[in-house]
Amino acid sequence: MKLALPLMLSAALSLPALSAPVTYDIDPSHTYPSFEADHMGGLSTWRGKFNKTSGVIVLDREARSGTIDITVDIDSIDFGHDEMNAHAKAPDIFDAAKYPTATFKGRFTEFDGDRPKTAKGDFTLRGVTRPLELEIDDFKCIDHPMEKREACGADVSGSFNRGDYGLNFALDMGFKPEVELEIQVEALRRP
Repeated sequence: MKLALPLMLSAALSLPALSAPVTYDIDPSHTYPSFEADHMGGLSTWRGKFNKTSGVIVLDREARSGTIDITVDIDSIDFGHDEMNAHAKAPDIFDAAKYPTATFKGRFTEFDGDRPKTAKGDFTLRGVTRPLELEIDDFKCIDHPMEKREACGADVSGSFNRGDYGLNFALDMGFKPEVELEIQVEALRRP
């Protein structure tokens, strides 16, 4: 029995440390969900972005798991064209007064080593929730020289059919329903 205790302690000390999830807050000054949508059935491609985003990412790189909870302020839409911005917020497009936010709540589903590569979750837009898959490119974490804490960033992409969310404006005029998402995101580790 005297020998068993030291052996048990030695075995316990040689076990790898359990990983721990780390919480990151979205940096709103470095996160801009942008999108591309058809104009006039292929006449041109309109590009816009949202200027206000918030959220939390929880990531356990060792365990290859984590969650994403993001909120986008629809009223912050920016096409670089004041009239289009105002129209996009109107009831026939995003209806920002009735549906002031879009959200993505999901989890990381695929990793390359300890770097997340894919996330799947529920995307809610105009009160409609549907599954959405996002591809994560160029994921990187650094010790931020100005913030004095860890920061992680990535380029994220995905696509969806806007008609599935009730964004039907001009679909009857031949506009294509596909929307391409390109999201630059940075997040800071909570102190």
